[in-house]
Amino acid sequence: MNEASSTSGWMAGKTHHFPIRVYYADTDAGGIVYHSTYLDFAERARTEMMRLFGLDHVQLLKDHGLLFAVRSLEVDYRRPARLDDLLCVQSSLSHVGGASLHVNQSIWRDEEELVRLVIRLVCMHKDGRAMRTPVEIRNELQDFLSEKAD
Repeated sequence: MNEASSTSGWMAGKTHHFPIRVYYADTDAGGIVYHSTYLDFAERARTEMMRLFGLDHVQLLKDHGLLFAVRSLEVDYRRPARLDDLLCVQSSLSHVGGASLHVNQSIWRDEEELVRLVIRLVCMHKDGRAMRTPVEIRNELQDFLSEKAD
């Protein structure tokens, strides 16, 4: 088993699954996860999903001088997570554009959906300018588009 497969979660069909435990630092005094912490959980899951796709952020920057940044996001907080919960962030790629990616994410505790996120990423040059995603990367990502692609 390589390091990525042991720490990056797993793919089930076209959906990436990434487990996260809620630690004390993730919560308020009442043991409820801070609203902004869900964004951190989602970011970690997207990073590990991309790693499983063979698109490590450090390597993308080194080889192509690019990075992906959040352009917009929608969050629907449905239920709270609590201290010591074991959560699973599920992520699926729903759109690959010339300079953008769309990712649908949801955070679950067992069979209960807690949070839904819709993320729009933009491809950027390392100096901060928007750029087109190189065609070879777009082509690689096409294989991971979910069946529910928009």
